[in-house]
Amino acid sequence: MMKKTPTAFVAAGGLVGGYAVARFTKQRPLGGVVLAIVGAVAAQQWRQQAGAKTAAALGAAYVAGFAGSHPLAKKIGAWPAVLGMAGSVALASWVAVDRRD
Repeated sequence: MMKKTPTAFVAAGGLVGGYAVARFTKQRPLGGVVLAIVGAVAAQQWRQQAGAKTAAALGAAYVAGFAGSHPLAKKIGAWPAVLGMAGSVALASWVAVDRRD
């Protein structure tokens, strides 16, 4: 039986991956697709492992991480902002879901 990828890694990967795809392809919509698909995968895992309320809260954190990275990037730079937000969402996901495993 394969062990599931921790939700913290999936969520952080969606935020970092979405930004990286948008930046390196210069196609923001493509980065948005990556962000959305990986976010949906994370949400499904959160729901299966911790329930709908936890999934909704972490989904809101994921969206807030995406939205919050934009104004933060103006102060500290794009990569530090994305990595900081991804780390915050990953920590929340680990606390709420992954540490139980």
